[in-house]
Amino acid sequence: MTCLFCQIITRKIPAHFIYEDDTHIAIMDKYPIHRGHSLVIPRKHHEKITDMPVEEVSALFSKVPSVAHAVIEATGADGFNIGQNNGRAANQIIPHVHVHIIPRYTTVGVAWPKRSIASEKELEDLAAKIRKCMKSA
Repeated sequence: MTCLFCQIITRKIPAHFIYEDDTHIAIMDKYPIHRGHSLVIPRKHHEKITDMPVEEVSALFSKVPSVAHAVIEATGADGFNIGQNNGRAANQIIPHVHVHIIPRYTTVGVAWPKRSIASEKELEDLAAKIRKCMKSA
């Protein structure tokens, strides 16, 4: 079975990109916990963070602040969570390392809501807004 994120990285499966460079991408989560939920993903496939060389882990997390800043600016969120799951027992759904950036809103509270399914239009509109904010980050 081919990795879903590897197929997104090679553009065999569409996604809403908000950032990309030679080593990483950032996309909108198709099943967001909150509006603006995004993923930062290394292009190189590793199933778990413990499979990665330390330098690659550092490079991955070095992308998080600028993507998070743009997501917060674009969504008007009051804060954000960073999540990184490893293995099925830790609720890792896609076996390719990725970091979740989950905007949080004081009006929603702190509970983790059930994930929604975002429309393609909503994802594309918000991805465009975040891409615009990435330029200022």
